[in-house]
Amino acid sequence: MGWPTPEYVQDNQDALALNLVQDASVFVGVNLGFTPTRGHYFSPTLEEVSMRKALQTEALYALLFLSPFLLHLLIFYIFAFIRTFWFSFTDKTALGATYKLVGLSNFSGLFQDPRFIAALTHSISYMLIVTVIQTFLALVMAAVLNQKIRGISFFRTVYYLPSILSSVAVTVMAIWFFQKTGFLNTFIGAVGANLPIILTFATILVLAQAIQVGLERLRGLPAAPTDPALGAISLLAAILFTWVLGATGVIVPREAQPPSFAWLTNSDSFLGVPIPLWSIIMLNIFTTIPTLMLIFLAGLQDIPKSVYEAASIDGASSLQQFFRVTIPMLRPVTFLVVTLSLIGTLQMFDQVALMGDSAPLDSIIVLAYYVYNNVFSGVGQIGLASAGALILAVLTFAIVLLQRAVGISEKAQ
Repeated sequence: MGWPTPEYVQDNQDALALNLVQDASVFVGVNLGFTPTRGHYFSPTLEEVSMRKALQTEALYALLFLSPFLLHLLIFYIFAFIRTFWFSFTDKTALGATYKLVGLSNFSGLFQDPRFIAALTHSISYMLIVTVIQTFLALVMAAVLNQKIRGISFFRTVYYLPSILSSVAVTVMAIWFFQKTGFLNTFIGAVGANLPIILTFATILVLAQAIQVGLERLRGLPAAPTDPALGAISLLAAILFTWVLGATGVIVPREAQPPSFAWLTNSDSFLGVPIPLWSIIMLNIFTTIPTLMLIFLAGLQDIPKSVYEAASIDGASSLQQFFRVTIPMLRPVTFLVVTLSLIGTLQMFDQVALMGDSAPLDSIIVLAYYVYNNVFSGVGQIGLASAGALILAVLTFAIVLLQRAVGISEKAQ
């Protein structure tokens, strides 16, 4: 076989070049909407034109449905943020028609204002306390409500009710609840007066249960300290003996003392937090736990049962399964709950505003209310309030980023 002639090589090169040009043209034609067929191009088919129009119509409807949200986002968030950023460098007031640039004077003035320092301290303390307590309690309640027992749907509904109540109604009830002669002080006074009876009942209950468990184990029977059958007998015994001791005068209730502790007007502090602010902390935990509990409950029901079965086969107890299986598998959900809690607590406003004159402002003020109070009191210091709003936004963003970087992981382990 001889070497190919130059004419043969040239013909093959021309054919190869023609094929490359055709392939490139086909690629361009496809992207331009043409249909390649044997090196020729035709206009789009009727089906392709119809599909393209359907996609355009779908995009138009999507934009129409999104337009209210986009308009709301543009006006109340983007425009408001830009306007707040601008006003934070001015001496703008609600009553003044003119204003001028003052640089960083508003920001420096904030940190010289004792009320702002108090609001900043209260916001951070409130955030830490509420986030920790309500996250823990929400997880415990979700674990309890995740059990398969009769009537569990009723208890889930009852435990979720506080989160759907009106914030105004709950706060008004809380004002009465925390009054000096309100329900909380009355309840504490009743418990204190009947403390001897309560302690006697609890002691008899524990002793009766311990004696029964000990006797069962002496007989070689496996009896747990929380055995429900033995617990029912212990409960009846405790009720009977406590009633006998009370009827014979061996134990008598104390004299009820008139309520003296003021929750809302108290100027004292506990753990560096004013007592009136503790009232709002308890109120917020009560109303927020159900929502976080629902999120945890959804996460718990998403954990495969096979994981718990494998842990049981390996000899893990219920407590070990909770700490070694449930909590690690719930890390993404816990991350979401903690993040929502951090943002929500830093932006807390309504309970403080609704308290009104029921509690001293300096004892319950937080950053969000500080901003509101500066705008709608006196001459309306919009420039100073805008600077405070920016600091609140930066603080919220920084804390969420810090929690994401060094806090709870987003991935399950």
